[in-house]
Amino acid sequence: MRLAATRTAVLPARLAPAGKRAAPVETAAPAADSGEGARTRAHMRWLSGHARLARRALLLATALPLVAGIALVVQAWLLAGVIDRVVTHGAWLADEWHGVGAVAALWALRTLLNWAGERAGTRAAETIKYDIRTALFERLAALGPGWSRARRSGELAGALVDQVDAVEGYFARYLPSMIAATVLPIAFSVVLMPADIVAALVLLVTAPLIPVFMALVGWGAEAASRRHQRAMSRLTGFFADRLRGAATLKLFGRAQAESQAVAAASSALRERTMTVLRIAFLSSAVLEFFAALGVAGVAVYFGLSYLGFLDLRSTPLTLSIGMFCLFMAPEVYAPLRQFAANYHDRAAARAAVAQLDVMFEGLPAQDRVQHDGVCPTLTARGAAVLIEGLRVAHAPGAAPVLCDLAWSVAPGEHVALMGASGAGKSTLLDVLARLRTDDGSVRLDDVALSDWDERALRARVAWIGQKPFLLAGSIAENIRVGVPDATDAQVQRAADLACVTDFARHLPDGLNTVLDARSRGVSGGQAQRIALARLYLRDPALILLDEPTAHLDAQTAARVIENLLQFAAHRTVVLATHDAAIAARLHQTVTLAAGQIVPCGEAALREPKEHV
Repeated sequence: MRLAATRTAVLPARLAPAGKRAAPVETAAPAADSGEGARTRAHMRWLSGHARLARRALLLATALPLVAGIALVVQAWLLAGVIDRVVTHGAWLADEWHGVGAVAALWALRTLLNWAGERAGTRAAETIKYDIRTALFERLAALGPGWSRARRSGELAGALVDQVDAVEGYFARYLPSMIAATVLPIAFSVVLMPADIVAALVLLVTAPLIPVFMALVGWGAEAASRRHQRAMSRLTGFFADRLRGAATLKLFGRAQAESQAVAAASSALRERTMTVLRIAFLSSAVLEFFAALGVAGVAVYFGLSYLGFLDLRSTPLTLSIGMFCLFMAPEVYAPLRQFAANYHDRAAARAAVAQLDVMFEGLPAQDRVQHDGVCPTLTARGAAVLIEGLRVAHAPGAAPVLCDLAWSVAPGEHVALMGASGAGKSTLLDVLARLRTDDGSVRLDDVALSDWDERALRARVAWIGQKPFLLAGSIAENIRVGVPDATDAQVQRAADLACVTDFARHLPDGLNTVLDARSRGVSGGQAQRIALARLYLRDPALILLDEPTAHLDAQTAARVIENLLQFAAHRTVVLATHDAAIAARLHQTVTLAAGQIVPCGEAALREPKEHV
């Protein structure tokens, strides 16, 4: 959605109708289409590869409609026989109850088979969607909080929910209908050959023409749709740029001109949209034309044969044969109609996979190897931390925030981490909590931090940031987040230690007071105390705290620190703070300056000066 000034300046020309576009756009389009075609093929291979996860359900989803097709042939033959005996031979309909009953039973069987096939397809799609969501969530976790914080959470949630849901139609409806459209029309035409070779040939010739012409139309629609999507993306960026610069454009007297440019670009996009719709509707028209032509041809052939104007058969044409062929003629095209109706599910799935590829910067591998990491056998309650040559930058190519940092913390040691704002204290705590990736330069209990099993690491390390996240629910439920089965007495004790009860007792429902999704009614200091209460329900070896008393008054902060130090008597603590009084309560104080840990006396000499 972001466009450079050089691109937005020529945007209206690019969005103009096909006959008015500038030459550079036309020359660049084939290369873009070629690259997009390669990506589309890769996306479809990735999507189709998931079919192996639900082979049995997909087999049922594709086989049951074929069995229903066999039942249809038998039903049509029995019904034609009943009509022939009643009309031609004068039989009473009441005497044909067994034939009518068999037709009704076959109709019920077909309904049941089609329903079971749809259910199997839905089960297969649900299995595949679950695997895709799991893989995407694993990729989201592997990319880390730093990556996800740079994205809109709503877009990521929408991708995990809406875009994955769009894949369902591809497996539940498109694939079964594609198999049915490939097999059943030809099979029905072959079945009609013993009854009437001419009718079978008419259907056999016209049926394959439908996919051929639909494919030709579909290629045109796909190409037009790709051009439409590119134009839509450019118009979005064009409009966003003008909206962000509305004040500047108004100051320079360009507001009216740019409004006209936006209107012209919107009008050009509207024309492209209608072009895509015209081509799409042409596909349905082609299907209905050939289907009507085939059915009408069979009906005219039998009508002329019954009237005696045509005599192309070696045997007499009976009413049962004619009715059987007329019953089957529309059914030859029915699978093709269903396939055309479900074709948009394939397009929706392709678009969804392309969006997932862009959103997550690549699709997760289908054959994922589960790496559980290392679960060390631990005896000491405190954790040992060793850092050698740690380098961290907020973006590729940017200056490192932590540069060749070397540091060690002994088990059970309490360390105050000080430094100017922006020195990298929060970044260092994120690295120690494995919320940012490192190159193996950090070791926890003599094991590389990157090799730790996720569950074991989260049990070993507790991290509380400056802005704790509270869930929609009661205060007690938020305290129980890390230990859902904690008793009320344990929650009450944790709330007392974190001084949560100081403000909770003034609330109408105490600890059962419900917080909304945005934690309205709770201050920053109260939210930090709720997060601290979570800590007291756990048994971590390494506690990482980022300004835990920043929003507290001096008296409350002193009580919070006193309870914290008592709880962490034999645990390792790294506490980032600006408060010298709090730092004096800990065993050791170090300062982070110029990307490295330095003794307190040298910190002032090594900190870079701010320039105004």
